[in-house]
This record gives sequence, structure tokens and C-alpha cells, in this order.
Amino acid sequence: MTTRRARKAIVVGAGIGGLTAAAALRRVGLDVEVYERARELRPAGSAISLMTNAVLALRTLDIDLRLEQQAEVLEELHFRTTRGKLIRTLRFKEVCDRLGAPSFGITRTLLQQLLLKEIGDCPVHLGAAATGYEPDGDGVKVTFADGRQARGDVLIGADGFHSAVRRQLLGPEQPRETGSVCWVATPEFSHPRITKQYGAHYWGRGKRFGIANIGGGEVYWWGTKNMPAERARDWRGDKAEIERAYAGWADEVRAAVRATPFEQITAFPARDRAFSERWGEGPVTLLGDAAHPMMTSLGQGACMAVEDAVVLAHHLAAAADPHRALRGYERERLPRTRKIVEGAHALNLLEQSEQPLRVLGRDLFFRFAPASVMDKQNAEYLDFPAVRATAPSTSRGAA
Repeated sequence: MTTRRARKAIVVGAGIGGLTAAAALRRVGLDVEVYERARELRPAGSAISLMTNAVLALRTLDIDLRLEQQAEVLEELHFRTTRGKLIRTLRFKEVCDRLGAPSFGITRTLLQQLLLKEIGDCPVHLGAAATGYEPDGDGVKVTFADGRQARGDVLIGADGFHSAVRRQLLGPEQPRETGSVCWVATPEFSHPRITKQYGAHYWGRGKRFGIANIGGGEVYWWGTKNMPAERARDWRGDKAEIERAYAGWADEVRAAVRATPFEQITAFPARDRAFSERWGEGPVTLLGDAAHPMMTSLGQGACMAVEDAVVLAHHLAAAADPHRALRGYERERLPRTRKIVEGAHALNLLEQSEQPLRVLGRDLFFRFAPASVMDKQNAEYLDFPAVRATAPSTSRGAA
């Protein structure tokens, strides 16, 4: 009696999407190797929302990161004016309870550590910058800048916004730049208003600020400011500029910036890419930011990468032909991710508006829109749609 050789997946990128892909693919019996261009997996000074839909997706493969013990539960989000006056509170708890899983705020570093623990002895090769791929028999061969090569049955490009896999697949592209910079930090910080599970967005004209208690005496804060795209692309300002941007804002906003050492603040331009309908060819596909980079306004970037990884694993487990599995995964993911990318882009433009009448309309809509409308929209984002592939076995594969 013969047994089928375990398929091997090459995952390029060890971010949240790449590590989740490794965990998900091993759960359905694939051998996996991860290749990451960075020379070390350094702590990342930011945090993310891992919402109910991502948690539900992981559960379909029996992946439990025990987030309840590690991260802060998100139950509501306050929208406030620059001075701190409440515009509206969105309460997630009822929707999350109905769907069957909470939402969490967690540092990228902690989530990375939890995923590394989940993938166990899966090889993660550092200092491996992918330069290209080519078909190799029934599989694919990947080449790296240092001369290394790797071969697998499938290649998963999870290498982020500047994906080398995407570049070979789609050719040169220009990002969509909105003309604003983002500052992010996760300092140790406390304030009377920043209670347990506190999360709030503060809206101004051409500027925003967000702050969330992520537990352990730390908060995650982010700020945005409109400026010429070329300056946002390579921001070289100082902390005084950030403090000036939020002068006169709510006390907790100014205090959070003031308490953060400048070297702990990361700056990057707000940008995404026009949505692409083409994610792969033959034994190659894309995942996460490599497939559908999006604005941060909906807090779904990491969640979509997690969903991608899970759906990909289901399709590879269900189909005998891996190429067919990749195309099935892509067809399934295109409508949902397109909706999130376009929704986040439109919301970002609205949130960053400097036009007085548009700003007034934005605030009035969020203040007075019926709760049923807001709940319906939240439920669409927070639910994980049923996977359109035969449910796989969740036996863990060897690396």
C-alpha cells in the first residue's frame, strides 16, 4: 500500500499572515518552510485588532492562541471630538456574543510570539529576501538574494506591501497615496480616562488620533496628519511636530504623546493599492497585504490575512490538485477582501477630510445613524463566512 507524499508549501514572509499560513497549513497536513527577508524577528512597536472574524476563522482549524489569557478584550469603541466630547459609542459585545467569539487588542510582538509557538518546529529561515520564482515540474522554485533556493509544491507570497512575489506576478505598480502620515507607538502609559478595555478615536480636520488600553500597563496610540504625499512617504519630523499637531486636543491625547519617547514612535505613509483581481498563477498565490493592502480605518488588515490563511488551508486540504485549490481560494476571497479594501479606503478619505461641511456631515452621521444600521455593518465585518471547500481534517502535519 502506498501513501501520498505530504505536499510542501513555501511561505515567503514571516509577518502575521505568513505565520498564520504556516500554522493553518500544518494543521491540514502540509510540510511548510517560511522564508523571511529580515535578519531577525524584532519586536514591533505597534498593536493590532484581532477581531471576532479572525478568531472564528482560526477555530475552524482548531487553532486556539488562548487570547483570553494574553490580550485585552475589545467590547466598545468611542468616537470623540478633538476636545474629547463623545460623538458615539459603538458597542461590539452584543454582536460578538451573538457570533460566538470576542474581539481583542494585542501587540504585534505578542501575536507573533503566539504564532511562533503554534507552528512549533516549522523552519523559519531569516535573512532570505525572495527575488523571484519559476515553475519547476509540478511545483515551484524560489530564489533568494543570497543565492539560496527552495522548492515546494506551492508558493505563498505573504511578503507584505512590497511583495517580491506580487511584483513578479503583476509587474511594477504605484501605490495609492492619500497624502497623510501615520504615527504609532505602544508606550507604558496611564491616565484616569484610559480605563481597562478603553478604546477611542478622536476626529479632527485632516487629523485623527486613536488610543487603546492593551493591558500590561501599555497603551497603543496612533495619529494621522494630512501632508504632501512625498513628505509623508519619508517623514523626517520630530516629536515637537507631533505635539503641535494635537495641541488643544483632549488631555489624554496630549499626555500619551508627551509620555512616549520619540525613538519609540514609528512613522509611515497612509497608502494602499488599487484592488487586483489576480492573485496567482500555477502553483503561486498571494495572501494578506501582498494580495490586498488596505487602509487601517476598519481595523481589518491583520484579520483579513488570518482569514486568507485559514481559507487557503481548507482549499488545499479539500482538493487533490493544488493549483485548483489555489484558484478556488482566490475566487472565494476576492469578493470579501475587495469590499474591505474599498470600504477602508472610502472611510479613510472621509475621516481625513478637511472640508468643514464634510467634517460636519461625518460627525452628524456617526452621531445619529440608527443603531440597527451600525450593528448590521459591524456584523458583516465581524462574522466569518462559511468556507466553500470541504471541511479538512485538522491533524497536524510534520515539518
